[in-house]
Amino acid sequence: MFRGKIAIIGAGLVGSTTAFAIMSGGVFNEIVLIDIDRDKSEGDAMDMAHGEAFVKPGRIYSGGYEECRGADIIVITAGANQKPGETRLELISKNVSIFRSVIGEIVKYAPSDVILLVVTNPVDVLTYAAYKLSGLPRRQVLGSGTVLDTARLKYMLSEHTGIDTRSCHTYIIGEHGDSEVAAWSVTNIAGITMDEFAAQTGKCTVADRERMYSNVKNAAYEIIEKKGATFYAIALAVERITSCIAGEENSMLTVSSVLDGQYGMSDIALSVPAKVGGTGVDWIPEVRFSDTETSGLRESGKTLTDCARGIGL
Repeated sequence: MFRGKIAIIGAGLVGSTTAFAIMSGGVFNEIVLIDIDRDKSEGDAMDMAHGEAFVKPGRIYSGGYEECRGADIIVITAGANQKPGETRLELISKNVSIFRSVIGEIVKYAPSDVILLVVTNPVDVLTYAAYKLSGLPRRQVLGSGTVLDTARLKYMLSEHTGIDTRSCHTYIIGEHGDSEVAAWSVTNIAGITMDEFAAQTGKCTVADRERMYSNVKNAAYEIIEKKGATFYAIALAVERITSCIAGEENSMLTVSSVLDGQYGMSDIALSVPAKVGGTGVDWIPEVRFSDTETSGLRESGKTLTDCARGIGL
C-alpha cells in the first residue's frame, strides 16, 4: 500500500540508512531527503535512485524544507552526537536548540495532519520537545523509543531458547537508555510465561533474564565501540513504524509517546505499548506490569522529566 510522501530530516548514517530501508520497503511513492549539507543529501538520493529498477516504483530525491509540503510523515534524524566529556544534559540542550530550528522550518510547510517521528537521541526528551515546539496534537508526535530495544530483547530470547523471534513476545519500556525496564511479567514464548518456561526447560531463569536485559541495555555501547555508530537496526525499526502508520495496521509498538495520565504520568514522552495507526498514536492502554516494573517505569519517567525541566521544557 502506498501512503504517499515521507520526508527524512538529516542525511547522516541513520538518516540515509533509514531512507534506504524505507525505499526497499516500497510503501511510499515519494521519499525526500533534507539535510543542511545539500551535497550529501543529493549524493545519497542519486545513489539510491539508481537502484529504483530493483524495487517498487517510487521517487527518491533531495530538497529543502519546502519539500515538507504534502508530506504524510516526517522522520527527524538530525542532531548532534555526544562528544567525549560532554554531559547528557549538554547534549540535550544542544539538540533541543537544533530542534527549535528544525521544527520551526517543518511547521512552515508541513500539513496540519502530518505525523512527526523523532529518531534523534536522546529520543524521549526530543520527542517531548518536538511535541511542545510543533503545537501538534500528541497523537501526531512520536519517537522511535524502545522499538529497537524490544527487538533486541526478542532476538536475545530467540538466541537463548532456539525459538523463532516471532514467537517471543516481550517489551522494553521507559526511557530509550539506561533507565529502561524489561517487562518480564508480561513476556511469554508462545503463551508460556518466563517462570513456566524456566521450569520446563531450565532456560530463561532469573539469571538468564538479567543477563539478557543487561545485554540489551548495553548493546548500543558495544556496537559503537566496535564500529563507531549504530544505524542498520534502527533504520529497520523506523521502516517498521512508518509502514505501520502508512498501512493503518493498528499494531502495538513501544514507541515514545506523550503520556496523559497513563501509569500515573503526564506531560512527558517515554515508551510503553501503544496502538500505532494511520493518525499516529491512536491509543495508549495501561498494561498490568508487575509492581516493580511499574515503579521502574515511573522512575524512568522522573529521570526524563528532570532532564526536560532542566533545559526549560
